[in-house]
Parts: sequence; structure tokens; C-alpha cells
Amino acid sequence: MSVSSTDKGLLTPDNCAVIFVDYQRQLFLGGTDGEWKELLKSGLLLAKAAKMFAVPVILTVVESGEFDGALAPQLTALFPGQPVIQRSSLNAWDDPGFVAAVRRTGRRNFVLAGLWSEACVVFPALQMLEEGYGIYAVKDASRGTEPAAQDMALRRLEQAGGVSVTALQVLLEFQRDWGRAEHCAEVTSLVKERCAGYSRGQEHPVTSDNPAAGGRRTGSQPRTEPNEHRREERTYGDDACGAGYEPKGEV
Repeated sequence: MSVSSTDKGLLTPDNCAVIFVDYQRQLFLGGTDGEWKELLKSGLLLAKAAKMFAVPVILTVVESGEFDGALAPQLTALFPGQPVIQRSSLNAWDDPGFVAAVRRTGRRNFVLAGLWSEACVVFPALQMLEEGYGIYAVKDASRGTEPAAQDMALRRLEQAGGVSVTALQVLLEFQRDWGRAEHCAEVTSLVKERCAGYSRGQEHPVTSDNPAAGGRRTGSQPRTEPNEHRREERTYGDDACGAGYEPKGEV
């Protein structure tokens, strides 16, 4: 894929748009409510990133006798008044209204997320690639009807020149520099929310009685390191935006 329409290979808020394809609960087949919530969490992270950085967003749903065309209400709430393109085609690129919406953005790179990956995501993605657009499929914000279908869809897209990314990756690519203060606090908050439970330098569960003898450790006993490999622990304040760190001594 040509990188001429990106910033030396990177996405920016000014060179891309985001497309949500068929974010409909009815299309989430074979998954639990918890899995749907996880998918939606990634989708909403992407949506919040787009809204925060004023990136154009296209919403489209499929409507047929089996599917009522109801977009996830959480997305509707984020983009009140945003028109939702309704289609009957599995391939959004067959829909003139969708094609017109893509062209109206004036962008050459598109970040796609949706259901099902093997059809409603990959079909328009492949045809958009043929027309010279850069395509970035958000893996954790998309889902196929089964794991194999998801994997093959992304492989097919990548073989055609598309790129797989994650929602968090897109958010951080938009921010790019913690010295950019305008959205830094919001981005940091979203990162913390997404990475809840992760603690820098946290202890890792292990399973042995005698680590000194080369066995496995038990419980949450911290790993010991030779003196020459000891590292300085750094703690970051709530404001990571351009702030440095405070050394706390050796560990």
C-alpha cells in the first residue's frame, strides 16, 4: 500500500476517516453478552478517539427481513444527529450512498470496524483498496461469525495491502506526542480505562518453592535480579503529558 497519503506511514486526524459497519447487536452471532461488551468497548474507544480529534465518521447498517438496521445505541449517543446509511447489500461499496459519503470526506485513508469481518468489513475494504484508498481494519473492534472467519478475513485484507490495527493503537497514533496538550488528559484517561488492572512493575504470579535453586516460585513472590541488573523504579504522576518521572531508588 502506498504511504503517500499518510504522514510517512502514520495516520493523523487530518489524513483519515473512521467507518463503523453494521455495529448491530443482532449480528453478533455465537458470542456471549460479555464478549459483545468487550467488542463494544473497543468500538467505543475508537469512536471516542475519532470524536475527540474531529476525525470524520461514517456510520452504516444493513437492513433486511432478518436485521432491523438498529445501530448500537452507545454509538448513536456519541454521534447524535449523525446520519446512518442503511443498506441491503453485504458489500457497502455497492451502495451509492455509502460511496458518496466516503468521497465527501476527502480522505484517502479509512479505519474500518464492524461485523462480520469476513463479509461486511472485508468486502468494501478490498474494493476500496482497488481504488487506491488506504485501509486499516481494527481487529479488536471487529468480529467474524467464528474465529477462523475473522482470521481469514484479516489475512485476505493484509494480502491485498490493508493493515490490521487495534483501537488503542489508533488513539495513540492520533495523539502521537504527549507534549500536545489539547487532548492529552482525555487520551491518558482513555488509556487508563482501557488498561484497567495493569500496574507498572506489578508482581507476576509464579509457582515454585525455591527460586534460588532454579525452581519455580510460588504465589506472588517477586523475581529477584542480580545487582548489576537492578533497575531504577520510575513512577508517573496522574499527568503524564510531558511530565517526567520521579526516581524512587533501586528495586
